[in-house]
Formats: sequence, C-alpha cells, structure tokens
Amino acid sequence: MIQVSDEQFEELINQSMEELPKEYVERLDNVAITFEDEPDAEQRKRLKLRCHESLFGLYEGVPRTERGAGYAMVLPDKITLFKKPIEHSAHTMQEFKAQIKNTLWHEIAHHYGLGHQRIHELEDKMHRIKHQKPPNTG
Repeated sequence: MIQVSDEQFEELINQSMEELPKEYVERLDNVAITFEDEPDAEQRKRLKLRCHESLFGLYEGVPRTERGAGYAMVLPDKITLFKKPIEHSAHTMQEFKAQIKNTLWHEIAHHYGLGHQRIHELEDKMHRIKHQKPPNTG
C-alpha cells in the first residue's frame, strides 16, 4: 500500500494529465477534475457498490456525444479520483502513478462518450501494443 499527502496526490494527478495525449486533454469541455478520499454514500448507492467493492474514479456529467443544441449554462462535468482505493491497490510508486493515469484516461473516455466495453477493448489493445516485441531487424 502507498500513502501520499493530498498535495502529493494532486501533483500526481497533474503530472498524469500532462502525460495523457494532448488531443484529448486539451479538448476537455466544461470538466472539473478533483479528488476525494472515498466515494460518498450517495455515489456508492447510485452505483450499487457493495461494502467490499472499491472505486478508483467516477465521471459525472453529460458525455460529449449526448450534448445537443440545448447544452448551455450547465455546471461542469466532474471527474473524481478516489485516493484511498488507489493507495490500497498499489504496492509500488510506479503502480500508484500508473493507476492514477489509467483512471484519469478511463474517466476522460467517459466524457467523450465511450462505454465500459469500448474502454476495456481500447485498454486491452494498448496493453498488447505496449508489450509487443519489436521486429527482429538483424
């Protein structure tokens, strides 16, 4: 388990945002990114989370694909990262940073209208590409 201060966690979120593809981060529209220690009771109830289930992040808002001509003068969408579940999931600082970055990417994908199935397909594809051996050129 990793433990960091709120200030360190916020800085790691900022670093992760800088590492994500610019074309997605720069086009975020009306989105606040924040963090809390844990999901609150209302969030847990709405998501039907059981006692033993944890949540790393949550997107709350109107995905870009569902915004119509009447989308104006609304509160920002909100991406919340949950510090304690992420801390409990990581055994090294490298794992901790990777989980923050992955959670941000996942929640940003929801902002762009991607559902869980498509997000997991893309994550699997990125994982396969990342772990492919380069062709033997010798």
